[in-house]
Amino acid sequence: MSPLLWIILAIIVLIVAIYITAYNGLQRAKVYTEESWSQIDVQLKRRNDLIPNLVETVKGYAKHESETLEKVVQLRNQLTETPAGDHEETLKVSNQITDSLKTIFALSENYPDLKANQNFLSLQEELTNTENKIAYSRQLYNSSAAQYDQKLLTFPSNIVAKIHHFTKVDYLETPKEEKEAPKVKF
Repeated sequence: MSPLLWIILAIIVLIVAIYITAYNGLQRAKVYTEESWSQIDVQLKRRNDLIPNLVETVKGYAKHESETLEKVVQLRNQLTETPAGDHEETLKVSNQITDSLKTIFALSENYPDLKANQNFLSLQEELTNTENKIAYSRQLYNSSAAQYDQKLLTFPSNIVAKIHHFTKVDYLETPKEEKEAPKVKF
């Protein structure tokens, strides 16, 4: 074989190796992004499992707060019925649940017996820990999405991404109302 043929063969092998590496990198980033979303889903399920216990505990102390409790249950049910692939709706309902839970925790200030109830305190701690895990999972998802999207934009993986129709994923964003500073009156 001539030296020119060896050079051409080496170039072809190099191009194939780069192509395979780029493709596998894209697939890994995509899978990691999907796994990051599933971590959010796991934490949302954990929170949903704790909500009925919290509602039952609060019910006995705050009978006239039933509207707040019913809203939490309704939102929980709505979240469980949201299609698995509808990330936007899932996060919207999840944010509403978070706000409702804050309201329930604030109720304990008006009910000293509830505030002292060990079951309520335990549930409140579990839900607070779960909310922290949800926040961490959202950060992990955004980091994963950034790495994946970066691969879609950088050479040579952007060429491979176009050939195989890889698409960009959206970041999770903080709802507009949560970005606003609370209004304080003096």
